Amino acid sequence: MTERADRALADASPSVFWLDDPARPEPLPRLAGPDRADLAVVGGGYTGLWAALRAKERDPSRDVVLVEAGHCGDQASGRNGGFASASLTHGFANGQQRWPGELAELDRLGAANLAAIGDTIARHRIDCRWETTGELSVAAAPHEADDLAAYAEEMTAAGHDVRFLDTDQVRTQVASPTYVAGLWDRHGTAMVEPARLAWGLRDAALAAGVRIHEGTTVTALDERPGGVVLHTPHGEVRAERVVLGTNAFPPLLRRLRLLTVPVYDYVLVTEPLSAEQKRAVGWENRQGVGDASNMFHYYRLTRDDRILWGGYDAVYYYGSRIEPRLEQHGSTHRRLAEHFLAAFPQLEGIRFTHRWAGVIDTCTRFSAFFGTAYDGTVAYALGYTGLGVAATRFGADVALDLLTGEETERTRLAMVRERPLPFPPEPLRYAGISLTRWSMARADASGGRRNLWLRALDAAGLGFDS
Repeated sequence: MTERADRALADASPSVFWLDDPARPEPLPRLAGPDRADLAVVGGGYTGLWAALRAKERDPSRDVVLVEAGHCGDQASGRNGGFASASLTHGFANGQQRWPGELAELDRLGAANLAAIGDTIARHRIDCRWETTGELSVAAAPHEADDLAAYAEEMTAAGHDVRFLDTDQVRTQVASPTYVAGLWDRHGTAMVEPARLAWGLRDAALAAGVRIHEGTTVTALDERPGGVVLHTPHGEVRAERVVLGTNAFPPLLRRLRLLTVPVYDYVLVTEPLSAEQKRAVGWENRQGVGDASNMFHYYRLTRDDRILWGGYDAVYYYGSRIEPRLEQHGSTHRRLAEHFLAAFPQLEGIRFTHRWAGVIDTCTRFSAFFGTAYDGTVAYALGYTGLGVAATRFGADVALDLLTGEETERTRLAMVRERPLPFPPEPLRYAGISLTRWSMARADASGGRRNLWLRALDAAGLGFDS
């Protein structure tokens, strides 16, 4: 299998498929000298772009500036699988465990949030292949099938339109000899081209009057009379209010440093499927697909019928390192290729054209958290844990609500008012994450049985995921 995987990877470019696109926009000028704004946004990923655009939609007269260290959409927002989930809680089960009393409200807000993203894409004519396909969760082991069956009953009872699929039914949707069952959530997920969505939001924000400076790193924040000062190597920005959307990168607030860790998620993309290969896998409904295991894969079809295949290894590097060279990891990409070929043996001989990684901000409760600093003049939204394509719009609205100081249906939520437990400092952090990943893989191999370590994490409300 390793030799076959190496052949399939032989010509794979060490670059991001979504960013390797002729539609990629030219960079915007960096900040030059001092500037002022009513609202400053730090970060040009989804959270920051949504915050800037939503601020102008709420009040077109508001003066908004956004600063981004690199190019908008170049990091997690442009590197992910493009699964836009209605869930604000990293799935129904996580929401049920953590906020059972308000899960119905969270589900309602999540569905409205997903619909609003589709409306925004249509209104601004963003060419990002928005497909409301739903998501297919697939089981490769009997215990996973049992879990999906129970999950289907719980979700149906809560009003979700889901369908449990037996072996023949799930293989009719997507043909893999590894599948033994599936769960199709028909309306909870849309597929999107992630980088094009980010670029479209950038264009919409610019058209609304937001000033965007790329190539501008914020090095520090200072509270000053009347607001906050953002320090950059190219000048200062004075603003009455600030939204931080820095994702996995080191936060500008010390209080946040132990609340997230950066995790590398690795991805492959195949060459376009031929008509014969497409018939061999089926996939007529084009759902996003994810494994039901702890160490899961996620995969989807692209506009030109390539298969994007990612996940499984969620790699944390000691000391929360983030470096460009970590985006290529030979053993992980090889393992992904081996798993792909096992899942789709009918695609023998297919080649991968791209391989890359993106860095995700994960937190111990798996879903985003929110807060303020500097007497309410700075707000933040972080910790999306790999499910932020849609939830970032909600996070941006929460941050803007918090800056007003007024109570809203969002800020009343326990999910918004509570924060996750912190990760420990090094070296305990690395040891704990490594033990957790090992334990999750062992549980997958032993019928889902969770060892003492995982049970202790469950009891404490702690976890690690990508």
